[in-house]
Amino acid sequence: MNISSAHKLRGVAAGLLVAGLGLATLTGCGGGGSSPNTTQTGDTAQATGPIKIGVNYEQSGAVATYGQDSVDGINMAIDEVNAAGGVNGRQVQLITYDTKSDPAEALTLATKLMTQDKVLAILGPATSGSFTATIPAANQYKVPVISGSATADTVTVDSSGNVQPFAFRTCFSDSLQGTAAANYALSTLNAKNAVIIKDNSSDYGKGLADNFTAAFTAGGGNIVDQEAYVSGDTDFNAILTRVRGMQFDMIYLPGYYNEAGLIIKAARDLGINQPVVGPDGFDSPDLLSLAGASALNNVFFTNHYSSLDQSDKVQSFITAFKAKFNKEPSAFNALGYDTANFVVDAIKRASASGDLTGETVQAALAATKDFPAVTGTFSVDANHNAVKQIIMISLKDGVQDTAVPVTTG
Repeated sequence: MNISSAHKLRGVAAGLLVAGLGLATLTGCGGGGSSPNTTQTGDTAQATGPIKIGVNYEQSGAVATYGQDSVDGINMAIDEVNAAGGVNGRQVQLITYDTKSDPAEALTLATKLMTQDKVLAILGPATSGSFTATIPAANQYKVPVISGSATADTVTVDSSGNVQPFAFRTCFSDSLQGTAAANYALSTLNAKNAVIIKDNSSDYGKGLADNFTAAFTAGGGNIVDQEAYVSGDTDFNAILTRVRGMQFDMIYLPGYYNEAGLIIKAARDLGINQPVVGPDGFDSPDLLSLAGASALNNVFFTNHYSSLDQSDKVQSFITAFKAKFNKEPSAFNALGYDTANFVVDAIKRASASGDLTGETVQAALAATKDFPAVTGTFSVDANHNAVKQIIMISLKDGVQDTAVPVTTG
């Protein structure tokens, strides 16, 4: 996922300037400094004392539900790890900050976690724009950053196609979910003509739209029209009035729940009842509160996980999560949980070498094969992406009704 705008890009530039001037004097909004019994054998080496992991997520601001849910999943995973004895007898210490859904703040806090808090790895942020902003610091200080939900194709590789050595993700990419959405539209919804309404202020929305278009047209479909909005828009009547007069079978709506909920509600109010297909950005309880239950029928979205999965691993996770938080887990809860366990697993393997540093953790992350995650067993490919299954969820009155695997080929 990605949030971008001219304001955000200016913010990232400002954050990079701050990083260049040095962040040693900054104070953060979370706890934790170097433990007095921690021996530093390098910038990120941890020989004794608690094993420190940074948590750098959007816990306030425009997409706070993604970050809040991810952090809940992370905390649950680490509580379980510590209750079971930690890593080789050492407890895991989380040092948590709030990026405020701001890429510049994400960079500032990531640099603080690396240079002052001396963490071995950083979990987050959730969105591609904020996560990408932290990668230059990760490469500079050789501390891996790992996101459970940064899906933009350019997250783990640079503009030239080179792998970002210290960036990883435990989710699928936008090229895969855009293709999966197109395949589902063609084969299951029998759609031939589609309208795209995309978030034109984010690489997330634009990338999904491009990948959907390529796969849909390659499969014989036709894009009737493409409409665009920007993050923060609230009035979509002009767009939807134009769309209402067109002949089409479905709408592809690549964007976040903030605007998607309002667009779906407005479309249904105008009598536009064709299927709406979206991405994992739909997965928020706020989608229901924004659109209303009656509007959320004939709505589908690609996702990483569904509570409808009856596997023992998923159902055990749901039971434990409900006991801890007294609510149903979302996909972002599951992704946070998986990402924390993925990193702990790599730290355990790296510690076997006897030299626990950001670089040895990075090597262990890259070597991961068949990791048994709640969101599906995955291996890490050469581009530091998780190779895993995508599912399509359908909604009935705003509640998940079905969840089926979809193809990306």
